[in-house]
Amino acid sequence: MADKAVSSNTSTTEKMDSMNDVGTSSRSLDADNLIKNAPDPVFVSDLEGKILQANDAVYELLGFRTDEVLEQSLSRFISPEETREFTAALREVIEKGVTRNARLNPRSASGEVIPTTLNASALRDADGKVIGAIGILRDMRELDKARAYSDSLIKNAPDPVFVSDLEGKIQQANDAVYELLGFRPDEVLEQSLSRFISPEETREFLAALSEVIEKGVTRNARLTPRTASGEVIPTTLNASALRDSDGKVIGAIGILRDMRELDKVRAYADNLIKNAPDPVFVSDLEGKIQQANDAVYELLGFRPDEVLEQSLSRFISPEETREFTAALREVIEKGVIRNTRLNPRSASGEVIPTSLNASALRDSDGKVIGAIGILRDMRELDKARAYSDNLIKNAPDPVFVSDLEGKIQQANDAVYELLGFRPDEVLEQSLSRFISPEETREFLAALREVIEKGVTRNARLTPRTASGEVIPTTLNASALRDSDGKVIGAIGILRDMRAYEKVLHDLEESKSELQEKILDLEKFEEVVVGRELKMIALEKEIENLKQELEKYRSQGLHREADRGHTRWT
Repeated sequence: MADKAVSSNTSTTEKMDSMNDVGTSSRSLDADNLIKNAPDPVFVSDLEGKILQANDAVYELLGFRTDEVLEQSLSRFISPEETREFTAALREVIEKGVTRNARLNPRSASGEVIPTTLNASALRDADGKVIGAIGILRDMRELDKARAYSDSLIKNAPDPVFVSDLEGKIQQANDAVYELLGFRPDEVLEQSLSRFISPEETREFLAALSEVIEKGVTRNARLTPRTASGEVIPTTLNASALRDSDGKVIGAIGILRDMRELDKVRAYADNLIKNAPDPVFVSDLEGKIQQANDAVYELLGFRPDEVLEQSLSRFISPEETREFTAALREVIEKGVIRNTRLNPRSASGEVIPTSLNASALRDSDGKVIGAIGILRDMRELDKARAYSDNLIKNAPDPVFVSDLEGKIQQANDAVYELLGFRPDEVLEQSLSRFISPEETREFLAALREVIEKGVTRNARLTPRTASGEVIPTTLNASALRDSDGKVIGAIGILRDMRAYEKVLHDLEESKSELQEKILDLEKFEEVVVGRELKMIALEKEIENLKQELEKYRSQGLHREADRGHTRWT
């Protein structure tokens, strides 16, 4: 709106000045028309400041009637001091034909003091003599509110904020500036920034101001001002253009960021990188190596000057360079990548298998500016994996490797022989293809046990072969871990239980036959025992009879004796 008013004011002034080239009556008619229809408050005064003419916008601004304004001195509406300033402005109009941005604060009919600016151009008679002034007022209330708001923002900003002109003179600063530098306001305001920074940085700051004029902003300029105590404080400067009411750049609003803590963090990070046991490097988003630790040079066998500022593509193949570039894009999007394979070539020509974990490197605004990469030498691990693959391949029992969802990732020949499937019919297939839904649930429960305990034993599985035969097996499984020790799957060993179950079946049949024989023996024993008992009873009976017979014999002898004795007597 202010820009529109400026355009309107300029247009009105230019049109009023153009009337000097036409006749008096025509000029008077045109001037009256322009003044009447101007959107801004416009008035005509003589050289003593008496108001000769005004448009409706003047009466609306001040709240007076026409008769309360016309033929009145402007001094009626402004203070004595401003009357003197207005008189000086009239003298400038006489000398230069124009005056701009004079401050006037007229008092309205309600008593309100209204901040305005005055642009005035000369009013000339037919002979070109200046006989008065045509003044255009601009209501500054909204603009002053905006300025007060911006001043409040600056004053209450948590970061050190200052305003400077285009020569670097500080015109405004908030308390955070004084706290940062340790100077009093009177030691900072109206001082050149060059008082606080080195000549070289002063030149850089003036270059930054030039960038502000051209682009409206400058970012992350480095400044190291010296405090009242003599301490040099590392800071970064972000600055944006300060514009006048016509949109012209008249200075800069600068925000300083105290970099002491961040520089400490960076120094700490540099120390971590330097002393890390693994090879660590920092690259930009194009893959140029900007920093590396001794472990990198030891791994690759190059000197620092053969690595730093070199593209990673110097050490890896074109295909891996494309993969690394894709990995950098992932870093930008997700902030991290894991286990990307790189095979850099060392100074001796050896190709070294490594895995890369990388995280985002961010600037002070949180923008990703590169990556911090950690390499892991995979030579020993690859040897171990090759050894374990060989063990699996040559194991006499069926051995397979699955992920945590039960997908088969590796199997040996004994598995294919057991199930009768080709490798392409087994690998990358879920174990649920070969076992029942119930056993699939049991297998997943076994996998959970593997994750928790590292092992599971004697889980029952009955996979179906290519021919449709169901094979009873037992599963022993142990955890498969990645290079960080995290469980990523299971190594399973199957045991074919068909022969064992046949032995059990044979034993069951033998047991049944034995039980039948035992029953027969028990019946036989029952018969034999019965006979024995009868014989024993018969023998007892015979013995009793014998005893009876003996008793009878004994009694007969006694009677015979008694009869003989009787005869003898």
